[in-house]
Amino acid sequence: MRPPRARAAAAIGCLALVALGLSGCEDAPPARVEKPAVATSAEDAGGMNVLMAAAKDEGRLNAIALPRDWANYGGLIDGFEKKYGIEVTVDEPQGSSQDEIDSVKAERGRPNAPDVLDIGDSFAKAAARENLLAPYRVAAYDSIPGNQKDPRAYWYNNYGGYMSIGCNAERVRTCPRTFADLLKPRYKGKVALDGIPTQSGTAFSGVFAAALANKGSFDDIQPGLDFFAKLDKRGNFDPSVSTSDTVQSGRTVINVDWDYVNLGYAEQLRTKGVKWQVAIPFDGSFAQYYAMAINKDAPHPAAARLWQEYLFSTAGQNLRLKGFARPVLMDVMRKDGTLDEAAAARLPTVEGTPRLPTEAQLEKAQERVVRGWAKAVPTDGQDTAGSRRWWSELRLYHRES
Repeated sequence: MRPPRARAAAAIGCLALVALGLSGCEDAPPARVEKPAVATSAEDAGGMNVLMAAAKDEGRLNAIALPRDWANYGGLIDGFEKKYGIEVTVDEPQGSSQDEIDSVKAERGRPNAPDVLDIGDSFAKAAARENLLAPYRVAAYDSIPGNQKDPRAYWYNNYGGYMSIGCNAERVRTCPRTFADLLKPRYKGKVALDGIPTQSGTAFSGVFAAALANKGSFDDIQPGLDFFAKLDKRGNFDPSVSTSDTVQSGRTVINVDWDYVNLGYAEQLRTKGVKWQVAIPFDGSFAQYYAMAINKDAPHPAAARLWQEYLFSTAGQNLRLKGFARPVLMDVMRKDGTLDEAAAARLPTVEGTPRLPTEAQLEKAQERVVRGWAKAVPTDGQDTAGSRRWWSELRLYHRES
């Protein structure tokens, strides 16, 4: 980042040009231009035009765990490729947040390593502590709510939603609308999660929502584990991981997932004559956002930074809305008139303002789930040594920081 004196010199130079009746200050490069790999803003890279040129020279962006039907990543990827002429490749589309972090570590220094990450914010905080992420302030950084970003810009939330219950109304006569409903005998073997809670931010949030529905709190996720233990004991829990393929094939009948995912399924299945109903359970209303971050050792550092700028642009945020996700800049865009109001009107109405768990509450909950999930749901069959290793590393970095 440029020192204050360099910034002052650049500003004085621009004033001199204006006094002479000349233009071009707006695009004037900073006094010191950083390489994209270490640039902490577009300005540090020489400005957006310079960053775009460098990204086009790289010609590629490596992403991971981005299904096209998740929060409109299909539209975002297509839009980015068309706008900048940069190819986007996606490894492990159905991967979890932990898979993303594992890939960053395993592929370090290789050309196919992930450039960018989309992970639950508890995983983002852990990755930042492990020195896996690059600090970078997108142009819209100051407009992101303070509780939705890292103060050092190692990560920032981009979109979010509410935990919901999706149901194939062709296979189930009466679809559940609450967590309490899921315990009814009619749903035997039908209730699935989008992942394993020890590795997936989505599934972990499903446990958190179940806790809130059963007298738990942000400080006590144990009732959520107890709920899934009861669900499993009654034979209602389906241990297979739900995906767009299992939903569309009819294998997954009931899916506890984000509202934007279930609403996306409803739209896709409607064209096939399948009615997929979506309910946000009033007994366990839980909202959460997903964080964007850049791999510190990204093989395409300019493209990685340009991707972040695109995701937080007006176009990128409105594309999130088209995928039923709530963009983090929604309130700001509504005030300045740039929000796609038609797309926003399609979102389900939710009462009240969402509350988000604190970092300390997330850490405590994550530890409890890592230690207790296999005991609560032994049918899962995955007491994942990787989960225990990840949590041990997280605790180590907490002690050292």
